[in-house]
Formats: sequence, structure tokens, C-alpha cells
Amino acid sequence: MIGKLTGTLLEKNPPEVLVDCNGVGYEVQVPMSTFYNLPAVGERVALLTQFIVREDAQLLYGFGSVEERQTFRELIKISGVGPRTALSILSGLGVGDLAQAVTLQEAGRLVKVPGIGKKTAERLLLELKGKLGADIGLKAHAVNDAQADILQALLALGYNDKEAAAALKALPADVGVSDGIKMALKSLAK
Repeated sequence: MIGKLTGTLLEKNPPEVLVDCNGVGYEVQVPMSTFYNLPAVGERVALLTQFIVREDAQLLYGFGSVEERQTFRELIKISGVGPRTALSILSGLGVGDLAQAVTLQEAGRLVKVPGIGKKTAERLLLELKGKLGADIGLKAHAVNDAQADILQALLALGYNDKEAAAALKALPADVGVSDGIKMALKSLAK
């Protein structure tokens, strides 16, 4: 029903913002990834939205990109995942990180999000497989089996997602697993 809002940003109280659209103020729930990219209060803002009507409430969720909104829509289709949980997932993981976790079937990354247990994480991975990652998030480069193994090894050694991803990007595309791990560890040691 309401697909996009463009107006003046009146208030920013995470995770909610208030957008004035020609005299009508809309309260919009946004993930933290969108919140951090909002302009200052008093400036113009445009948000893609998802309007959800429940028995006891009418809620509006806003997103800074088409990918975020599409991912939110995929998440709320999953049994047991409501809008609040979907917003929490998008706040805890970016769209690219979520797509990578789905592609590599890494439940451990999802469990780090508040409110997501092991069973929910496994259900998310199962339900999102084939829907997320193919066209959302990992557009820059596909992760082949060797890169996936190298990434898993770096994460197992205690490096965080950002460090491991940065080391992975620095590697040649056709590197083997053992050589890739050695090269990644050398680059991380610097």
C-alpha cells in the first residue's frame, strides 16, 4: 500500500524515525544498517517501505535500498520470523553478510544476532537457500569452494568476518585451499 516515503526527517530514535511528508508524520521502523546512513534531522530523506497490517497494529518499515527491502520480505515469509525478528537480523547482519552466510550455510553467524537461536538459524538457512545470495549480496564475486573453505578456516582461527573477508579479497581467484590459507594468514599478520 505505501511503497516509498519522501519527506523531511523529523526525529531519529533507533530503530524508529519520524518522516514528515507534506504535513503528515510517518513513524517508520528501520534496520540499523539504514539508520546509520540517514541524513541529519531536518534534511530530506527517501525510504522504501513495507506496510504491515496486524490485528492490533499497522506498522511501517523503511529501508535504504531495494536489496534490504527484498531481503526483509523474504525473511517475513519464513514461519516463525516476524517483522521484528527480520529487522533484528538486518540490523545484526548486512544484506551481503546474510547472503554470504546463506550461501556458505553458516548458522554460527546467524546465532550471533539477538533473538536467533540455533534452530531458527538452521531454519533460516534452509528456507533462504536459493532465494538469497544468488541475486542479492554477493554480486561482486562468487565464492567458490576453495574460497569458502579458506573463509571457514580463518573464522575458525578466531578472525572476525571483516578481517577474513578482506584477506579473502586479496587472494588470487584460482588459489588452492592450503596455499590460500597460508597467504591469508601472512596478509593478516602484517
